[in-house]
Amino acid sequence: MTIERARLAGGVQVPAFMYGTAWKEEHTRRCVRQAIDAGFRAIDTANQRKHYLEEQVGEAISAAVSGGSIQSPADLFLQTKFTHADGQDERLPYDGKAPVATQVKQSCESSLEHLGVSVIDSYVLHGPSTRVGLAPRDLDAWFAMEELQRAGKVRLLGVSNVTRAQLDLLLTAATVAPAFVQNRCYAKRGWDREVRAACQERGIVYQGFSLLTANRTEIDGPVIGDVGKRAQLTRHQVVFLFAMQVGMLALTGTTSVAHLKEDLAVFDAKPLSGEDVTRIERVSG
Repeated sequence: MTIERARLAGGVQVPAFMYGTAWKEEHTRRCVRQAIDAGFRAIDTANQRKHYLEEQVGEAISAAVSGGSIQSPADLFLQTKFTHADGQDERLPYDGKAPVATQVKQSCESSLEHLGVSVIDSYVLHGPSTRVGLAPRDLDAWFAMEELQRAGKVRLLGVSNVTRAQLDLLLTAATVAPAFVQNRCYAKRGWDREVRAACQERGIVYQGFSLLTANRTEIDGPVIGDVGKRAQLTRHQVVFLFAMQVGMLALTGTTSVAHLKEDLAVFDAKPLSGEDVTRIERVSG
């Protein structure tokens, strides 16, 4: 078994490791440029100024092109998100009084401008507006996203921060099924076992984020340490390698150049044994 460097999603080749840009603030430009220079070719962001600085992502991409790290933005897989108003602060990327469908279109146009591209590779609904079920405005947003795809503004659609029940509801209502589900992935919940199973059943690529920050206790524990020692990998590398082997598209948000290189080195590592994968699956779930 080898660790694939790309995954197929909706007929599109997608790098199997993605760099996440949340919470970088004024360091966003530098961090994204570092990630591109290190070899990351998939970037995740959002048009949500509360937690992201999407405009600086675009500036970093432009700088990477000028500096010769990449030939054009088309060398990257770019993913961004539409975020409902209750997930934003006062710096909305759309008219807060407009219908949700209009907000989606306005947010997408703003993202295209920020990123300096004519098409977004993956456009994600940044979580339902309710904890249980789907509100009418969630479906309005999704249908507007489908329209953007039909118009050629985006290639693939996704949804984040969903339960299995919410995903099932969306799949029932949608004309276009999501190519991606992106969730915070907790070891104590079996690494989001239920949602991952639903994705596998439906041919959806599961993206796991906060793989490190959500699981500090488990990562510092004996199981990850033992696996890493025998495999000659860092604890963080063990987690990312495990994630890829169980079918996840992993996200990292490190600000360290050394860690960026270590993270990408998992592609050259020997795969974990089936026994070790099972031990990690059960580490706290």
